[in-house]
Amino acid sequence: MIILGLNAYPGDSSACLVIDGKLIAAAEEERFRRIKHWAGFPSEAIKYCLDEAKVKIEGVDYIAVNRNPTANLFRKALFAFQKHPSLNLVKDRLKNASRVKDIKTVLSSEFRVLSKDIKAKMYHIEHHVAHPGSIFFVLHLIEPQ
Repeated sequence: MIILGLNAYPGDSSACLVIDGKLIAAAEEERFRRIKHWAGFPSEAIKYCLDEAKVKIEGVDYIAVNRNPTANLFRKALFAFQKHPSLNLVKDRLKNASRVKDIKTVLSSEFRVLSKDIKAKMYHIEHHVAHPGSIFFVLHLIEPQ
């Protein structure tokens, strides 16, 4: 089983690759772009991880993204109504949420393959759940002590 983990679009974008429960590679995009806390799609970090494992994007079984744009919608809307954020901030957040939903499209463009050839099942994990989850899986399941 090959899992590609992504932190896409917020600051410190990154990627990791796990094969059969073993962490093969992990990298932050800023290491390749030379821009501290780089925010965007981590294409170079993904390429690095896939190259380290000698795997093509078409061979990935699962893609886990540490952001679920549909999580806590009511709470987010309530916060927006209470705080009156700028229109630019709201547009930026909606744009990022839209990008996260279309990761397969971005991957197909970056790796020059058809979207239908990327067979990986997508999982959008709520951001704050992803933090403890990443620690748990690395310490207890991926590389047991």
